[in-house]
Amino acid sequence: MGGTQTVHFELPLRVYIEDTDAGGIVYYINYLKFMERARTELLRSLGFAKTAICSEDLMFVVHSAQINYKRPARLDELLSVSATIAVLRRTHLVFKQTITRSGELICAADVKVACVERHGLRPRAMPAAVQAEMQNLITQSMEKN
Repeated sequence: MGGTQTVHFELPLRVYIEDTDAGGIVYYINYLKFMERARTELLRSLGFAKTAICSEDLMFVVHSAQINYKRPARLDELLSVSATIAVLRRTHLVFKQTITRSGELICAADVKVACVERHGLRPRAMPAAVQAEMQNLITQSMEKN
């Protein structure tokens, strides 16, 4: 089961003063926060709030992230944060993510997100409904291309 860069989501985001350092440039860790929001909203757009897996005593956690910073983002700029499901497996997903400003690449990342049990934090299969909806969307997207 899997797809390559097929399920894509874009989130517009304004840079506020709380996102920046003393020089008015977005603090490096905040790019990862912006990406988290895009992943969360992608799942929400599929009909799954964070509580969808919590009800099964599971949760999503970031397993690893590779991020490349290309350009600085600054106070009051409007950014576009993308989240694309690049890999879908039973126990994890890999997102390709970018942050752009008017089409200019600010940063890019590959973020692996694992589904784990809440208490022991051991890998577990995603809920069947979540897995099926993501796979269905990937299949539909592949058929369009």
